[in-house]
Formats: sequence, structure tokens, C-alpha cells
Amino acid sequence: MGIRTGDAYLAGLRDDREIWIHGQRVDDVTTHPGMARGPRTLARFMDKQFDPALSDLITYEEDGERIAMSFLPPKTPEDLRRRGAAYYEWARWSNGMLGRTPDYKNASIMAFGTAAEFLGQGRSDFAANMRAYYDEVRKGDKVLTHTLVNPQISLELAREGKYSGDVALKIVKETDAGVIVNGARLLATLGPFADEIEVFPSTLLKASDENEPFAIAFALPVSTPGLRMICRDTYDHGKSHFDAPLSSRYEELDAVVIFENVLVPWERVFMYRDPTLCNQAFAKSNAIVHMMHQVAAGKLAKAEFVVGLLCAMARATNKDKDMAVKGQIAEAMWIAESIRAFLFSAEHQAELDEWGNYIPLRRPLDTSRNLFPKMYPRLVELVQLLGSSSLMATPSEADFNNELAPDVERYFQVVNLNSHDRVGLFRLAHDFAVSGFGGRQALYERFFFGPPAVLASVYFDLYDKDEMIGRVEDLLDSAD
Repeated sequence: MGIRTGDAYLAGLRDDREIWIHGQRVDDVTTHPGMARGPRTLARFMDKQFDPALSDLITYEEDGERIAMSFLPPKTPEDLRRRGAAYYEWARWSNGMLGRTPDYKNASIMAFGTAAEFLGQGRSDFAANMRAYYDEVRKGDKVLTHTLVNPQISLELAREGKYSGDVALKIVKETDAGVIVNGARLLATLGPFADEIEVFPSTLLKASDENEPFAIAFALPVSTPGLRMICRDTYDHGKSHFDAPLSSRYEELDAVVIFENVLVPWERVFMYRDPTLCNQAFAKSNAIVHMMHQVAAGKLAKAEFVVGLLCAMARATNKDKDMAVKGQIAEAMWIAESIRAFLFSAEHQAELDEWGNYIPLRRPLDTSRNLFPKMYPRLVELVQLLGSSSLMATPSEADFNNELAPDVERYFQVVNLNSHDRVGLFRLAHDFAVSGFGGRQALYERFFFGPPAVLASVYFDLYDKDEMIGRVEDLLDSAD
């Protein structure tokens, strides 16, 4: 079948999925207030795959069908850069505000599908399961979410690398048809709007017999009986695109996923009761590197958007002539260009892995994923500093169409923008830096790939330190 239209995607969401928000079950996520506009935005993005002007950029041909570029196995360095260009294009459409566009999970499914032999160490049929799933998702253009983290009720238990059987997702029974699982997982971004959910274990799973019930990887349709999602509050409050330029378009929602005695068919199981294999999966398949590639492209688009927003705000009032303001905006430019450099370095130092795929050089991407969570709050702060009280002095669209309109037209104009355009620009800045949607974006960026301390520790462990230490030792040992 290949790429799907937006209408086909939306039709697939109208099923028996059990989604809860604000204390009520949702009948249809494509029409529910506070939900509907997110998947409609994604549907428009999927339609872009059929645009002849974009086709060769974001899709490739396989057996006479067009397939999303994020599924392309990178067998050459050029393939790898084609994937990066497609990631960036997808991210530009939302200016990086959607963290779970389909290409994110597509990157990991491609990696696992082409490295399925690794999963075969558990059981040979698991490798076949993954290859079949890669084919199914690729040729069906499925939209995936994932969930990795088990809830915890005890910090002491977590420090010991253990899970509570009362809340964590675990295996409870085997049957001829498959495995019965029960428990919860945190956190599925885009969960209510996905076709399927990929459930993999955290890479922090301690290898022990008592953790075997928690060591499982599988994928299921979101509409699977017994699977339900409890969503956070929506940040789409029904405002117009003028009043809420970001939250009215890019609300992807996050949900806790609960599994109540859910049957996972054997053909959808990829790892089973093997903590060691689970811990190695993302690294050994290089899924983590391919995912970091997609993320870096997305963060570049997001940083560029903030640069554009700051420049537009400064130009509106002639503040772009002020040296101090230029210096502030230059900080955002440095961030964008740093991410661009990391991405370029990684793509142009690609390496061939054991599965026959070219992978970006990990170190620049790993640097990007450790730095951006620290950089993003500064980007938000720069918008707040430049916008100041003007971020709150923002009438609504309706104020241009009532008896106060002449006052609004007169008192909200600035030197380079009329009142309507100035208010629209600063409402955008407000949605980015002040609103609930903007706050969620900042929190999301802080923990996108996991706890910062854990990521930094992993970075330290993987860094090639010996050669640099050797330079120090050589100097100390030198007689010259």
C-alpha cells in the first residue's frame, strides 16, 4: 500500500480505542474538542507525502510503491543524508513543536527491522516477528507511539533496579495464543492519535531473575481490548489559530497507558524474559543512534523557528538596531548553528555498522541530545526577555471585531507592524513562552531522552577518554 493519505489516517483512528480525558471516555478522537485539531494537523502532514514537489525528498520507491523516507535502510552515506533531509523537512512543518511525528518511531523500527538477527538471540521467531512488523508498518504507513518507563512507588526500589509488581507492566501468564500482560507504562506522547503502540523495556532494567516478568518488548494496535490511555489536560482550548497559533495546531497529547490483562499475540512479541537482551537492544541495533538523528534534525528546526520569532519581534519595534538586543538574539543563533554543526558532523562522518547500515557518528548527536535540554530553557527565556510585558498585553481576535476595535487598532500598533499583525505576533510568542502549551514544551525538552543526570553519565562512560588522558600522561612523563 505504501504512504497513506491524511483521510485514511484519520479513518483509522475511528475505532474502539479506549481514551480518557477530563474524567470522560472519548467517543472519537478526531472530533473531540481539545483533541481533534492535533490529528488533523498530522493528517495534513501525511498528505504532503503525495506532493510531487516533495516526493523525492520525503519518500522513496520500493516495489513500485512510495514509502516514507524514514523507513529507508541507509546502505550508503547518501541514503543516510537523504533520511536526515527528510527528518528536517517533516520538522519544519511544525517548527519542531510536534515531538512525535511518525518519522521518530519509524527510525527505530527500521533499525530493529534490519538488525532483527540480534533479537533472534532470544528466540529465532522473534527475529522473524520484527522483520514482519517492519514490513507491516512500512508498507501500511502506520503512525506509532511508544512507551518505555514503568511507574514507581518506591525510590528505594528504583535505586535497586527493581520494579513494583503492583504498578509496573509485567508478564502474568502465557497462553498458546500469546502473553497476558498487566500494569501501566509512562508516558505515551501522541498515544491517542497513534495507530500502534511500541512497548519496549527501559534500558535501566537490572539483569536478574526477579526482573524477568518485566522484560518484554511488543507492539499492539491502540484499539487492543484491555488497553486504555488516561490523558493529561489538553492545551487546545478551542481558540482560533490567531489567538493560539501553536496549541491550536500542535497538541499531540501525552497519556499514561494501562494494560488490563491484555493479550499480546506471539507474533507481536520481540523480546521475552531476557533483561540482558532488553538492556542491549537500542544500542546493539543502533536504534538509539537513528532516533538521535531524527531528534537532532527536529531540534534544528525548532531552534531556527525561535531565531525567526525573536528577529520578527525585534524588527517590529526597531529593537533589532539595539546592540544589547542583537547580542541576546545572537545567543539563539549560536544554539541553532551548534545543532546544525552537530548534525552535519554526524552525517558526514557516517560509519557502516554490523547490520550493513550506515549510521551517523554518535558523539555529535549524543552531544546535541545532552546540550539541547539545557539550551531550550534559555531560548524560552530570550523570548520572555524580549517580549516583556507585551507578552501579556495581547487582546484576542474578537477585540478587532467589536466596539473597541478602533482603540485596539490605535493603541497596539508599533513602528513596523499594524495593530492586528503586532498582536498576532506577540500572541505567538505568548503561546511559545508563557502558555500551558509552552510550559509543556519546556518540560518535554528537559526530559525528552530521559533524566539529564543519567544521559550525562552515559555520555561520560561512552566517551573515548584514554587518548586524551594519554596526552596528559605524555606531558608529565616527558623530559623535554
